[in-house]
Amino acid sequence: MNAISSDTALLIVDVQQGMDDPRHGPRSTPTAVANMARLLAAGRESGWPGVHVKHNSTVPTSLLRPGLPSNALMPEVAPHQGEPLFEKTVNSAFIGTDLEGYLRARGLTTLVIVGLTTDQCISTTARMAENLGFATTVVADATAAFGKTSYDGRSFSAEEIHEVALANLHDEFATIRATDEVLVSIQ
Repeated sequence: MNAISSDTALLIVDVQQGMDDPRHGPRSTPTAVANMARLLAAGRESGWPGVHVKHNSTVPTSLLRPGLPSNALMPEVAPHQGEPLFEKTVNSAFIGTDLEGYLRARGLTTLVIVGLTTDQCISTTARMAENLGFATTVVADATAAFGKTSYDGRSFSAEEIHEVALANLHDEFATIRATDEVLVSIQ
């Protein structure tokens, strides 16, 4: 990856405390949150803007409903003063928010996306970012997914869901990179 340019933003999506709840089952990529924190710290050090997104679920049983402690962002990647926070109610960070306007007003045309979960909000946001004309990178080891049961009852592990989601994005909607590759480009 080339050096991070002044038109790049780090987009941190839905890294909320409810994502650590054991009801979700095992999560892929055990180092994902630590890697997100590493990228955010390096970005802050180099002046690379971090843009935060939080999901406010409208589902009555969701752990990500507003007002619940589980809706709060994980402290490792919470915004510092002056860093924007966009709140959404659907999978895409662009729907129902002014994220696109914010990025365009600042000349930010390249996105490096991290967060939770790979197969849902990360995938939806990356696909929409590419459709809107943003150059998009998804950081494989700074994203994670949970296992799923298919429509026909087959079970897929968290790792399988994560890898298939990344495979579906790769070279069509986003470039897939590892944290260390991105960190080298920041310095």
